[in-house]
Amino acid sequence: MTANPNPKRGEIWTAHLADAPKRHWVLVVSLESRNLSDRASSILIVPFGSYGAEGPTTLLLPQGETGLPGPSYLKGHFIQVLEKKSLIERQPRVLSASRMREVVGMIRRAFDPDAPWGG
Repeated sequence: MTANPNPKRGEIWTAHLADAPKRHWVLVVSLESRNLSDRASSILIVPFGSYGAEGPTTLLLPQGETGLPGPSYLKGHFIQVLEKKSLIERQPRVLSASRMREVVGMIRRAFDPDAPWGG
């Protein structure tokens, strides 16, 4: 694990989620004020999954965009708090600002039935 991780919004990291022994890829979605604060020990993330179906709270991302081994699904309904100390390694790719707006939209749709969706 990274001793003093400095995660930024839109970055993809490997991390340990809860008690799972397996590493997972996660997307940092919290604001930089939280991510970079020495006083905040946690961040907000959305984990990647290898399967799913596109829908109001799920987004399929191609391998070329994420740098992950294959197509991956982000599921906004699985947004969670993660201790910064659980971050392992920053991945080379960062999601674009326009893609992050899509991610924020799907997270919002996970709790707001009136949030717009073009699907």
